Amino acid sequence: MQMLYMDKIVPGSTLARRAALGARVWLALMALGFAVGGCAVGPTYREPASASPADWYAPLPHGGNVGAMTEWWQQFDDPVLNRLIAQAEADSPTLTRAWTNIEQARATLASAKASGLPSLNASASVSRGKQQQMQGTANPALGTADAVTTTRSGGFDASWELDLFGKVRRNIEAARARAEARVDDWHDARVSLAAEVANTYVEYRACGLLAEAYERELTSITETEHTTAIAVRAGFRSPADGSLARASLASTKSTLVSQRAQCELLVKSLVNLTGTGEPALRTLLSQGREAVPQPAALEVQSVPAEVLRQRPDFASLERELAAASAEIGVAQADLYPGLSLSGSISVSSSSLVSSQETWSFGPSLSIPLLDFGKRRAAVDRARASYTAALASYRQGVRDVVTEVEQALINLDSTARRAEEAERAAQEYRRYFDATETHWRAGGASLLTLEEARRSALTADTQLITMQRDRVENWIALYKALGGGWEPGTPASSPATLAAQPTER
Repeated sequence: MQMLYMDKIVPGSTLARRAALGARVWLALMALGFAVGGCAVGPTYREPASASPADWYAPLPHGGNVGAMTEWWQQFDDPVLNRLIAQAEADSPTLTRAWTNIEQARATLASAKASGLPSLNASASVSRGKQQQMQGTANPALGTADAVTTTRSGGFDASWELDLFGKVRRNIEAARARAEARVDDWHDARVSLAAEVANTYVEYRACGLLAEAYERELTSITETEHTTAIAVRAGFRSPADGSLARASLASTKSTLVSQRAQCELLVKSLVNLTGTGEPALRTLLSQGREAVPQPAALEVQSVPAEVLRQRPDFASLERELAAASAEIGVAQADLYPGLSLSGSISVSSSSLVSSQETWSFGPSLSIPLLDFGKRRAAVDRARASYTAALASYRQGVRDVVTEVEQALINLDSTARRAEEAERAAQEYRRYFDATETHWRAGGASLLTLEEARRSALTADTQLITMQRDRVENWIALYKALGGGWEPGTPASSPATLAAQPTER
């Protein structure tokens, strides 16, 4: 149903006066629209209460007191690690992609806000043409004459859809929630990137220590093989001992080659993560300590409910839930009539006709009558999407609590095992030294010596692996606790991250 109030030609008046009249009418109608647009259909969103336990059940490190977690990697006191993470953040495709998602969400929000405001378009045109005119109407024999005419026209068109039932407001609410969710996703990507770089760096340092252990064993077993070969040639040892010594030497060389290859693969991974050229990266790695970096003691006092507020990925789930709730109102608003206002002012003139002005204004009412359930289905779909988002939110609560509990258990386990692994490595090394002395004196077989050597090497590698796992479990706990993120922290553009100094 449409009502058009005016379509009137008013010769001799000015466009400016008509524009002023139209502006006053539009201001009055905007005030009317804001007055009648006070209701918004759909549910009012409230963040659901999280069914998280009141406390942790896994053992807490260091008695459970908390320390600062902002830029937690600095607690390792390793300048090389600090620079690697800074370089990764400065040139990370993952963070760039997350930032573009933020920009897209913000553009969607700006578009949603603009859709609730009046739109105004201006048009203007000038054209020249030739017309044939009779010289006299009474005597056609006088012939025709060509007349060149110039036609000018200009005007304004305006329209505005009144937000009677809150469709625009719910759209804005959903777009704002999703923009906030994308910011949370950026922080989650940053936390994950720092954890991945730190884990890879720790693995690289542990890999180097393992390679050094195999190199020491290779030196020792080379000497053993040389001594055994001399003894076999002199007839003091059997040929079988020579075969065993050569087999042990070949096996150790193979293991060392494999270990060095693993270290090279980790270098390639760091190049990929940080975007640093390989020569520059190798130079940087050579400047660090040849040891697994050890973090300062992380202390945990946050209860699960507090940790939920420290996790950017969980915050993103909550914002998605808020957006899904708002979209129910958007779908429900389509069930009700829509009212829009439109108007125009235009002026035209030509060299043959005097200037003319036209203006029009009128409301347009749209009433949904028959759509065979299409709008109702849209509401049902929006409600189903909210239910799915709520299920993801509830599962997110469980995942966060489980991740922290598992990190605490793994950390406690590796801490306890590391002490025993260190003691085992010391005792197995003493046992090997004693066996080697006994073998040189002829009191032990080569097989016994190689078994002792193998036990000592296994204990050494297990100790290094345990130290690596313990630090990686610390990193997992840092990440599970949110990586130092706090609600309301703004995201940084790629240009801002690239401009930050890499010396931290």
